[in-house]
Amino acid sequence: MIKRGLTIAGSDSGGGAGIQADLKTFADIGIYGMSTITAVTAQNTVGVQGIHQLPADFVAMQIDSVMSDLGADGIKVGMLGSAEVVATVAERLEFYNLEIVVIDPVIVATSGDLLLEKEAVETIKNKLIPQATIITPNRHEAEVLVGRKIKDKADLHYAARSLSAMGAKGVLIKGGHLDFARKETRGQGCSPYPSRDLDGKVVDVFYDGQKYYEFSKEKIETENTHGTGCTLSSALMAYLCTGMATLTALAAAKDYVHEKIKFAQENSLGKGAGPICLPKK
Repeated sequence: MIKRGLTIAGSDSGGGAGIQADLKTFADIGIYGMSTITAVTAQNTVGVQGIHQLPADFVAMQIDSVMSDLGADGIKVGMLGSAEVVATVAERLEFYNLEIVVIDPVIVATSGDLLLEKEAVETIKNKLIPQATIITPNRHEAEVLVGRKIKDKADLHYAARSLSAMGAKGVLIKGGHLDFARKETRGQGCSPYPSRDLDGKVVDVFYDGQKYYEFSKEKIETENTHGTGCTLSSALMAYLCTGMATLTALAAAKDYVHEKIKFAQENSLGKGAGPICLPKK
């Protein structure tokens, strides 16, 4: 049977992130993609020029239209925008009760533009995170959600535990924005990582409620990183839908994004942070 994935997210008019990136990723991996649009953005590689929020009841209508007919094996949640939409999406997720729900708590764009109303953060913590099979914040998003700066790997572990305590079954904190000092060594604080992992590598940390796991890749020096968070979370959801075990799906999603960034490094589009979801020749 064809596997089906639903993305609930904002639209990126530049095609690099949001539902556009999600649907491209679903097609690449081989699952049938469907969408619920939460907001429409005027956006390109330089930044976000405008956001038009869709009404919460219309967001719910889109979800119900898909689920009542086509159904879904998994759902990826991205940009929601407002507290009302967050609450509505959380309610529909609870109603449909799917086993695979990957939540990318989009708070700011790669460009730094705010994509979530400040009052929506508490609603995410109280209503949305408990619906997550896996939540995939970057460091800045994790800091907002747990209310604490992440300065070292002990803080990273604290954030993962805190998000797990909010109800997420699994927590993946993306390390692309981390820049820990090289003086860290094995045995200091809670860090189990040798210092060599701090040299030119991006380390993502996954916490399953009991153990920590790391997924590391060589860092690629490029500005073309638009859509990395959307692509990682949608790839993870898609691989889970194909039946992969969690750790295998995490590794596959990490590999997928790494290859996309490598290709984007040499194939730039736009005047700013170029997209990674590019078609290969």
